[in-house]
Amino acid sequence: MTIKYKKSDLEQFAKIIENKKVEKKDNYSIKEAIQESKKNYSPNITPGTSSGIKLYMFQTGTLKTKLKYIKMNQSNEDFEIPVPWFLIKHPKGDVVIDGGNAKEVSVDMHAHWGSVVAAYEPVMAKHENCIDQLSNIGQNINDVRYLLQSHLHLDHSGGIGRFPNATYVVQKKEHEYAYNPDWFAKAAYIRQDFDKPNLKWHFLEDKKTDFYDLYGDGSIKIIFTPGHSPGHQSFLINLPNTGSVLLTIDAAYTMDHWNDKALPGLVCSSVDSASSVAKLKKVAAENKAIIVTGHDPDAWKTFKKAPMFYYD
Repeated sequence: MTIKYKKSDLEQFAKIIENKKVEKKDNYSIKEAIQESKKNYSPNITPGTSSGIKLYMFQTGTLKTKLKYIKMNQSNEDFEIPVPWFLIKHPKGDVVIDGGNAKEVSVDMHAHWGSVVAAYEPVMAKHENCIDQLSNIGQNINDVRYLLQSHLHLDHSGGIGRFPNATYVVQKKEHEYAYNPDWFAKAAYIRQDFDKPNLKWHFLEDKKTDFYDLYGDGSIKIIFTPGHSPGHQSFLINLPNTGSVLLTIDAAYTMDHWNDKALPGLVCSSVDSASSVAKLKKVAAENKAIIVTGHDPDAWKTFKKAPMFYYD
């Protein structure tokens, strides 16, 4: 599926909302603007070709940081990165991947994250949490069957406990490590994000469950990719029209990491990190996949974003 447009998603969305202001001259509805955007910019899909599986790309704002914290041993220059997360609409039950920053970050970043804000300062509006963003596309949180956790770092744990009917899928190694991380990784885990009562966890066991096929139909495969954290996992999403999309998450922060030009600023094992990228390159080649890295500010601009757009 190919969508042709010259302006960015944000510019198009801003134009639609501005039109609403002109038309009504008073309050206007964000949801209404989104519906209008679907009429004006909806994908040209041949009827009968979609299986009902769609991939939506969201973000919970950005993080202001230093280049050296993203690309190991590089400069102290300012660097701002997106915080992506994803929704997959599936006939067997909807799936959220990560959820980005917790909504509490937008209220009081220092209270929720503490001293880590000195290195990673979140820029996040109150409406940018995953629940409010899903509401904008009419997503019922009760319909989310799974929340897949790439890992449990603070900029990926914002969805945990927000979906009452969800099973939370994470690597067992990651869950155990999050409760007792090494000193250099401790600030990356916010225990109050994931240490919550009445959560239904499903633990994967690294190589034993590698390429875990969530629904058994090949649409969502979970790939064990340690290095950035002990139990990191990436995702291969297979869509009927778009084809394969490989969500590396933090196995490759940016295209420099993907192209073996840098290691992540935070790793538990540089050897495992390099091996995981090599593994994902093989997966990408075999599936002719679109590559979506974890926090690349330039690459992220090239993808179609929710709420207006999706991949199917």
